[in-house]
Amino acid sequence: MSDAATQTAASAAITAAIRAFNTELWTLYGFGVLMTVFRTYARLKAVGFKDLRGDDCIVWLAILLYTTQSTLAYYAVNYGQSLANNSMTDAERAILSPNSMEYQLRVFGSKIQVAGWTCYTCLIFTLKIAVLVFYIRLMEGLSRHFRIRIWIGFGLVASTFIASVITIYGACRPLSKYWQINPDPGNACQGAVARPIVWVTFTSSVVTDVYLIMIPIPMLWGTSLKLAKKIASTIVLGAGVFVLVCSLLKTIFVITDPVNGAQLAGEWGTREAFVSVITTNLPMIFPLLKTWLKPLFGSALSSAQTPSKKYPSGFRTIGGGNGDEENSRGGVSRRRGPSSSNQHFSSTLLFTESEERIVKDVKMQDLDIAVRPASILKPSKGIMVSNEFKITEDKINQNGERYNVKQVHEPW
Repeated sequence: MSDAATQTAASAAITAAIRAFNTELWTLYGFGVLMTVFRTYARLKAVGFKDLRGDDCIVWLAILLYTTQSTLAYYAVNYGQSLANNSMTDAERAILSPNSMEYQLRVFGSKIQVAGWTCYTCLIFTLKIAVLVFYIRLMEGLSRHFRIRIWIGFGLVASTFIASVITIYGACRPLSKYWQINPDPGNACQGAVARPIVWVTFTSSVVTDVYLIMIPIPMLWGTSLKLAKKIASTIVLGAGVFVLVCSLLKTIFVITDPVNGAQLAGEWGTREAFVSVITTNLPMIFPLLKTWLKPLFGSALSSAQTPSKKYPSGFRTIGGGNGDEENSRGGVSRRRGPSSSNQHFSSTLLFTESEERIVKDVKMQDLDIAVRPASILKPSKGIMVSNEFKITEDKINQNGERYNVKQVHEPW
């Protein structure tokens, strides 16, 4: 085969590879944005615009970062031709003229690598903060023990984020060595394959992803949910495992393949970002999907193992207190009027298998929860996970009359 034919075949192969990369990149990006739109629709349908929470806004900040990262990846491949200051011998570096197109492309690609690592770190940090804010909403009203777990998560995510940023901008000094071609700046200054960055970001992902998974999962399996429901919820809440798989593969390719490792790591980094966006939004979408699929699967998607709607004294749900309606001291319903300590609020609590009511501006742990004899149902083991709760605002005037009742349905 002649040299011309060889070059033509090589050019065609490169063009096909670039086309395949672009197709995958923007398909994943489009699907990630669509899932975020779907999540927002599910939340608006459930609680309305005024009752959106912090995580509902944070995910859109993540989409801005995801857009930036995808754009950087596109430019690195289509304009930088996947070139950077790595995968070169000393002889190749010495003969490469600073005025040549390849030199300029390698400098351009090396700068994009630094920007890409920074954007990737910020994106993953933002998505994990969104998950933790969701956990706060999920566990509102529970004991301090559960809240401490979440705040530890915030500290862990923040510290690993700081460690990653320090590594990116501190492992190679001066910063201009990140796009130095000749002499060889060393592995730490080759952004595409820099092992300090790869190891720190990978370790951060492992530590934080495992911790975030371990916050809700053990509690979930101590509930009275059906086994099928537990498994489905575990898959939804534990989907961060797939992010770990992508991060692991990316790290393996960088460490073991000095020739094609950078390109393969870039591809898996794109997939990791996509999976992170999907897994962050999935818990919000799952309740809506469950509603749509319930006609097909019937009772397999119902929450609790028992049809009873009354729970014994001491029973607690995520986001609420005990589920009893009457006062244990006198057997009198709390609907008769406000207590001396809360003259303007009524706190009627009714817990079903998938909802709970919370009176606005009254902390669940401060309410004098009524007690009903537990003869109907044996005490439930652990904590009951609610897939939907209802926030009810009951205002009472000085004469003990209720008015302006407002209800908000919120998934999870």
